[in-house]
Amino acid sequence: MTLAEVFFWWYAQGWKVFIEKIRIGFSSITDFFSMDSLIRTLFKPFRQISAETAGTDASLDLKFQMFIDRLISRIIGFSSRLILLVIGLFIIVVSGILGLLLIILWPLIPFFPILGIILTIFGVNL
Repeated sequence: MTLAEVFFWWYAQGWKVFIEKIRIGFSSITDFFSMDSLIRTLFKPFRQISAETAGTDASLDLKFQMFIDRLISRIIGFSSRLILLVIGLFIIVVSGILGLLLIILWPLIPFFPILGIILTIFGVNL
C-alpha cells in the first residue's frame, strides 16, 4: 500500500468508518443506561416491593401502612432512576463532546509524528 493510498483511505473511507464507530459507541451508551426505559418508568414503584392493594374489608391501619409502603417505594424508585438519568446524561454529553473533538482532530492525526519530530529538533519538552 502506497503512502497516497493510506492518505486516501484516511481522509475518505477511514473518516466515515471512524464517525460510524463513534455513532455506534454513542448508541451503546444510551442503550446501556436505557434512558427511554428510565424516563418511561420514572414514577413507578421500586421493584414493586408492596404493589398489592388492600381489599375493601381491610382495616384503615393496614390500608394506611400499604399506602406508605407504596409511597416510599415510589420515592426510592424515582430517586434511583433520576440519579441514573443524570449520570447517563452527563456521560452522554461528555462522550458527545469527546467524539466531536476526535472527529475534528481526525484529519490532523497523520501529521502528529511530523510535528513531534519538529518539536524534538527544536528541543521542546512536554
